[in-house]
Amino acid sequence: MKTFDLNTLVRTNVKSLKPYSSARDEFKDFNQKMIYLDANENPFENGVNRYPDPKQQDLKALLASKNGVKAENILIGNGSDEVLDLIFRAFCEPNKDNIITLPPTYGMYGVLADINAIENKKIILKPNFQPDVEAILNEVTKKTKLIFLCSPNNPTGNSFSDEAVLKIINNFKGLVVIDEAYIDFSKDKSWLSVLSDFPNLVITQTLSKAYGMAGLRIGILYASKAIISILNKIKPPYNINELSQQKAIELLSLNKTNTQIKELIFERNRVAKVLTKIPFVLDVYPSDANFILFKVDNAVKRYNQLLNKGIVIRNRTNEPLCDNCLRITIGTSDENEKVISILKTL
Repeated sequence: MKTFDLNTLVRTNVKSLKPYSSARDEFKDFNQKMIYLDANENPFENGVNRYPDPKQQDLKALLASKNGVKAENILIGNGSDEVLDLIFRAFCEPNKDNIITLPPTYGMYGVLADINAIENKKIILKPNFQPDVEAILNEVTKKTKLIFLCSPNNPTGNSFSDEAVLKIINNFKGLVVIDEAYIDFSKDKSWLSVLSDFPNLVITQTLSKAYGMAGLRIGILYASKAIISILNKIKPPYNINELSQQKAIELLSLNKTNTQIKELIFERNRVAKVLTKIPFVLDVYPSDANFILFKVDNAVKRYNQLLNKGIVIRNRTNEPLCDNCLRITIGTSDENEKVISILKTL
């Protein structure tokens, strides 16, 4: 890849920032024999009266083991939105820098750019929903700090080609953020397998989708130790509460995810096959996620018809390349059967 110097990307104020030091940062050897009078906590034990581990060490150790990475390469946030926001705040100067996003894609990239006063250069995907690599690289300037690649992409459901992603990583001096929220449903491997090969690669994942923990708000960022160290400087000290940490460890340890993923992929394929036979469905797009994007004759009409039948999906018709497109999440077998039955009557 082109010469990469992380130090040139970090915001000036972040470089000189002295991070907040919490009580648990200053004294880490927690054990029950000690009397803790350092954090102004309520001393009466109830299971949550103490501050949580600010580094989420047990959860990181479990994730590291499952994904073949080191704990030092992991940052955990209050949902993916927090880890994405931290990237903006660490590397993008407000009213000065810019990012590149590839609509149609996850809307929070643009929202976070607006919140942080960062220009968002939008390069529309090709008609086959693949990145227009030449157009992307042509838009890069010295002020371009981040390129966001959502793969599998939301709302289109497809994965980006390895060739396109590699060309972007190898020809961009800023950070390439690959959002893998739906990677567990994909036939493609995670880019985690080559994380150590690219110092400018950042990968985000979540426990909200395949792992069934949307209510816990656990977002995960994987990157080099150097990038993680910078993000830790600005991370809120106790951003993941004790109950969320405990429940995430408990559910990850149950090892039920693979069975559920297989069932959802089976159901995804079943629903997609049925959709191709519905008269008002004009196209069904291939999906590597737990949802399907499909084109209909009139998205507003069909959305409202389903809503009136008690089925809530998403109308994506206002997104680029998604005219008259609906997005349906794959539910349980019974839920999907009910949707199929209703679709056949419309």
